Amino acid sequence: MSENNLREESNINSLCVESEDGVQRREIAETMQSQAPSDLSTGTRTATEHAAVVAEHYNTLQEKGLEERSKSRIFYLRNFNNWIKSMLINEYLRKAGEGHSHRQPLRVLDMGCGKGGDLLKWRRGSITHLICADLAETSVEQCQTRYNDLKGRSRHERAFAPVFSAEFITADCTKTRLREKYKDVTLQLDLVSCQFVFHYSFESLPQAECMLRNASETLRPGAFFIGTIPDACEIVSRAKKAGGRSFGNDLYRVEFEHDPCTGRVPLFGAKYDFHLEGVVDCPEFLVHFPTLERLAEKFGLELVFKKSFMDYYLQCKEEGRSLLGKMQALETYPPFHDSPLLSKDLDDYEHVQQYMQRSTGHRKVGTLSRAEWEAACE
Repeated sequence: MSENNLREESNINSLCVESEDGVQRREIAETMQSQAPSDLSTGTRTATEHAAVVAEHYNTLQEKGLEERSKSRIFYLRNFNNWIKSMLINEYLRKAGEGHSHRQPLRVLDMGCGKGGDLLKWRRGSITHLICADLAETSVEQCQTRYNDLKGRSRHERAFAPVFSAEFITADCTKTRLREKYKDVTLQLDLVSCQFVFHYSFESLPQAECMLRNASETLRPGAFFIGTIPDACEIVSRAKKAGGRSFGNDLYRVEFEHDPCTGRVPLFGAKYDFHLEGVVDCPEFLVHFPTLERLAEKFGLELVFKKSFMDYYLQCKEEGRSLLGKMQALETYPPFHDSPLLSKDLDDYEHVQQYMQRSTGHRKVGTLSRAEWEAACE
């Protein structure tokens, strides 16, 4: 769901929480604690083994050129999700900068930075300092290379503007206190972004708490923590409708370790394997949102908003119309000049055919195929 290097998964929830003043809240429901694993184990793998699988997966993902990516069956899905992320980041960079003077620094932590797919977004947002942290060492190295390339190119731009300073950390954000690795441990942040990554922390209560501590402990009062996560309720609902441990379509597949239809789904360690065509194939964990919200309160954060990708698209589509086109976030239907549609299944476009029949004056519209919509709205 990015420019080739962010976590490629079907996500629905955009989360924004705000740092509070005053005493942090310490209460956690007894049921939450009673269901937490006694150690960092889940199923037949330990948390360390799961982390190694995820790191290996993203370390071995190969870079692909634009021409090859444009032929991918999930080309528009990835661009659409990247557009959602762009709008979210832009919105909260603006909010984080409100009240700042022109020369006042704007500092950001990107938890789960991957290979640096958001570097241009941070530059366009005029931030002054960026901390990039990720589990996958190779991804962090590629992120740093991209940053150095960006910095080098900027020197030759006509309207030269200095690129933000940056530091890079290879660490498991669910187990490592990031603050101890900062160049300046007294640093206060204006924004923390965690895109398509936070759900890995719900392998266990200690990991979720560590992730939230990393997100919150260096936020200045009134600053923001933003992120995108899978919708656990929707995932479980689809599994129950499918009547088994797995469901999906020709683009994606979700398979649970244990059948969610036959027993109570735990708050932590609810593992499923997620596969997205040609991009993702690794273990993930359901995030019970009420539990997340209560944990966030413990770390001095309060919920600002939570929306599905669909709802956020409807909110932002007018403001972001130009960016939708620039990022090729929707497929043109019918295609120009007899260009082939990405999906060879015409039923994948039945919804847009019906829309055009109901609407007048629309010769061409932007859409995702049915299979992509199902993945995007999971």
